Amino acid sequence: MYKENRLPHNAKEGILFLLIISIISVNTIAPIIMGLERGFSKEVYLDTLKVIPIMWVIVVLLVRLVAGPIVHKVMPKFVGQTDGFNARVLLNILINVTVLSLLLTIIGTWVGTKQISLEPFRNFLHVWPRNFGVAFWIEMLIAQPIARYAMKSLHARQSKKVESVNS
Repeated sequence: MYKENRLPHNAKEGILFLLIISIISVNTIAPIIMGLERGFSKEVYLDTLKVIPIMWVIVVLLVRLVAGPIVHKVMPKFVGQTDGFNARVLLNILINVTVLSLLLTIIGTWVGTKQISLEPFRNFLHVWPRNFGVAFWIEMLIAQPIARYAMKSLHARQSKKVESVNS
């Protein structure tokens, strides 16, 4: 069966793929959203760096435990046999970013303010579309392409190793 070289082929590669995307995403999306929220300054950026490790763990857990299962249930309802790779990737990103941005608009506020409050619910309709937009474009233009390039490069090296052993 044909395996897409731009995607992970096994669990170990899946972990690498997730790590690349999550590290890039958390280190770009969080500072941008915090900058939009509180202004772009060195102090705001340094405050953001303090919560990034916590947010990274939360993001990975949400991807594995919430967004991933939802994507696996929803994707087959919308993807057809003739849909190409790019269409599938776009839908996957759209669903993942929607689920994660909904949850992280609330959880991120709690982590950033170090308190659980109703504030993220009060500001949700104002804040969520902006957060979704930032996350969607970071995923589409930076995180996902870099992760797919890493997978493609990894698979090319693996193929060369196999060819050199066989010849």
